[in-house]
Amino acid sequence: MGDIGKSASYYFAMNQAGLMPKEELMEVGRKQKSMSFGIPKEREAGENRVPLTPQGVELLTANGHEIVVESGAGNAANYFDHDFSEAGARIVHNHEEPFKCEVVLKVAPPDAEERQLLSPGQLLISLLYMVRQDRDAIQQLMRKKVNALAYEFLKDESGCYPVVRSMSEIEGYAAIMIASEYLSKGKDGKGVLLGGITGISPSEVVVIGAGTAGEFAVRAALGLGCQVKVFDNSYRNLRELERNVGQRLFTSVLHPQVLSKALRSADAVIGSLRYFDPQSGFLISEEQVAGMKPGAIIVDLSLGNGGCLDTAVPNSEKNEPVTTHHGVIHYRVHNIASRVSRTASIALSNIFAPVLLRLALAGGVSQLIKQDVGVSHGLYLYKGILTNHSVGERFNIPSKDIGLLLAAF
Repeated sequence: MGDIGKSASYYFAMNQAGLMPKEELMEVGRKQKSMSFGIPKEREAGENRVPLTPQGVELLTANGHEIVVESGAGNAANYFDHDFSEAGARIVHNHEEPFKCEVVLKVAPPDAEERQLLSPGQLLISLLYMVRQDRDAIQQLMRKKVNALAYEFLKDESGCYPVVRSMSEIEGYAAIMIASEYLSKGKDGKGVLLGGITGISPSEVVVIGAGTAGEFAVRAALGLGCQVKVFDNSYRNLRELERNVGQRLFTSVLHPQVLSKALRSADAVIGSLRYFDPQSGFLISEEQVAGMKPGAIIVDLSLGNGGCLDTAVPNSEKNEPVTTHHGVIHYRVHNIASRVSRTASIALSNIFAPVLLRLALAGGVSQLIKQDVGVSHGLYLYKGILTNHSVGERFNIPSKDIGLLLAAF
């Protein structure tokens, strides 16, 4: 009995002194942290994606968080208001309400009016589209003293860019689907089946760029039975693509003469180099386009990074993404993934729902970027201060290292 009494007294004293382990109590407290996330309806023409699906919303609301969704935000991806409300979201009928949340989650960058709706300390998560962005837009966000995270810069635990990779996979597959569609007579094409059947020579597809989008375009083209030729400015990328695809292909570094010869016989060209270098002559020139077969198609997946064509292709009077130049069909849009908006939205939701859960569990963006290097890499504005060197270089705005800022704050 004496030992029992001593033991009880010991634990009582330890508890009073605050020395007893409290991991379980701390974990419960962290789970009770609630945040609000706003999803406004996209206003950019042609943007059909939504960053969270009802399944992603349900995951967040089940953990005690508030999701505010503008009515119609998911319609273009075939997710409707009742789908979100049943998942626990609050549906609002004005554009301003989602911008009152702690975190604003968009796909397209905010326009000038939307930037005015932001408040100091908010976290904006969206695409940046740096090539299409302007200095005034960045400076307006800086004046608002917001935190901003770009889809393109976000990294995962393996050091990869999950949004870039996921959207590139989708665009690679979609590019071959688009080429097939516009080569058919239904789109006033030359009536060619993209692929091959017995007794008929297979269609020829040229893929410029051996990155993720190029790899998945190659996979889709090979699946249809096409003859595929791949060009890239990196021998290493070409070798990795062959290894990933699992078979030998016609591959070449970007020699202008070899490329010109391949273009002359191509039925479809997929431009998927992430960054084209005009100084090195790696763009598809006007002369090369003029030498292609009439009725062939070029699908430009690099438009968000400047495009794969050396000369500007004139738009139609209706500003349509499809034009014909030198008899060659040009398909040029910024967000090809929006053509399959439901699939793309699921991919985005699968990436961001876990990130938002970690954000809430950490207690906010300031704490999360100390714990998560990938999210820290994605942040380009911290409390209104530019923290991304490449953005600063492009717009001639001084930037600061995020690590030094965290130490200062």
